[in-house]
Amino acid sequence: MSLSFGTDGVRGEAYSQLTVDFVYALGFAASRVLPGNRFLIGRDTRESGVDFEQALALGLAQGGASIGLLGVVPTPAVAWLSAADDVPAAMISASHNPFHDNGIKLFAAGGLKLSDEVQDRIQLELDQLLADGVALPDGLAESSDDHLLAQRWADAVVASLEGRSLAGSTVVLDCANGSNAAIAAPVFERLGATVIALFTEPDGKNINANCGSTHMEALQAAVIEHQADLGFAFDGDADRVLAVDNNGVVVDGDQIIAMCATDFAALDQLDGGAVVVTVMSNLGFRRAMDAAGITVVETGVGDRYVLEALDKGGYALGGEQSGHVIFRKLATTGDGLLTAVRVADLVRRDGRAFSDVADAAMTRFPQVLENVRVAERIVDLHDKLRPAVSEVEAELSDQGRVLIRESGTEPLIRVMVEAATTDRAASSAKRLVAAVEALQ
Repeated sequence: MSLSFGTDGVRGEAYSQLTVDFVYALGFAASRVLPGNRFLIGRDTRESGVDFEQALALGLAQGGASIGLLGVVPTPAVAWLSAADDVPAAMISASHNPFHDNGIKLFAAGGLKLSDEVQDRIQLELDQLLADGVALPDGLAESSDDHLLAQRWADAVVASLEGRSLAGSTVVLDCANGSNAAIAAPVFERLGATVIALFTEPDGKNINANCGSTHMEALQAAVIEHQADLGFAFDGDADRVLAVDNNGVVVDGDQIIAMCATDFAALDQLDGGAVVVTVMSNLGFRRAMDAAGITVVETGVGDRYVLEALDKGGYALGGEQSGHVIFRKLATTGDGLLTAVRVADLVRRDGRAFSDVADAAMTRFPQVLENVRVAERIVDLHDKLRPAVSEVEAELSDQGRVLIRESGTEPLIRVMVEAATTDRAASSAKRLVAAVEALQ
């Protein structure tokens, strides 16, 4: 069975599911659908990235476009350059997944992730090519080495503070042995911060390995050890970030967005008086925004849906609990480094400790998330679960929330429960997990 587009491009195990022939075919298919005389390609630090970079370049070149290879760069750098130069682009990455996975994210000219309609057109072309038995040709794609283009993006991140300095701030950065390994620390240092950088020596296999935004323990310990003011952990392709306050406590995407939304509102920069988040955002976030007089616009999971809502409503800020944050006037996708810089600036301007700023922004309801692995898609999942869900929702009343959804990238059913206490959330989630398992 061929891989297909999920919520964030095409992703699979390198060489077994995501093969070089498949990547070549995907590039060939994309060249037939996405117009443009030039195409940019970036990648993260996975050992399979170089092979897939060349295969994708060969496929895209079939459409007659010249190829600019950016080398190892963050996803937001690829998107920013796509927008700045109005050319289509691709990022080779599996985000927060382990090194043996990889994936392809495609951007239309202008730095926007593809619409469902465009993805469907590429998927049809791809399926036909694979059915015809297309295979990777010999030789190298003609391409130019544009590694230094990413410096333009880094300069833009620095310029986003409009001359303000982070001097006096001590910041710990967990770069996940990924795309930000050689980029994040120099940006913070240019802004005057004292930087302690962790996990900056990628070897092709250590990306996200016990580090980054899915493994916060090392960052928490380092913030305490160095008595730092802030800490930030990126994922492998650096389009998301989670933070750690001065007490070593994790600050998630909801809290970051809440802080930025109230700051924007105070500066009269929150266009439309609204912020865009997904269905996963915490009930505490919604209550905090309501108290601040800020409208919450809700979307499905995936930062491309957040972006669509931002553009449709003309809003300035949105993101996901996982740490994808979009500053729409500055970016077209989640940008971990831009977000970290903006948060550090916000805390410095506020004058209070990061812990105090984060605590004031919102109070999180305990949230329990359970993943139920399934062998195949469960037809009419929500209809079948409605009795169990309704029973739990009635018990929680207005002191909790239930969300059950199918993963867009893995064979999982995600069960999320929020409640006034962790015990209540956990027990409710356990019941719903049992209900899902009973359907298999």
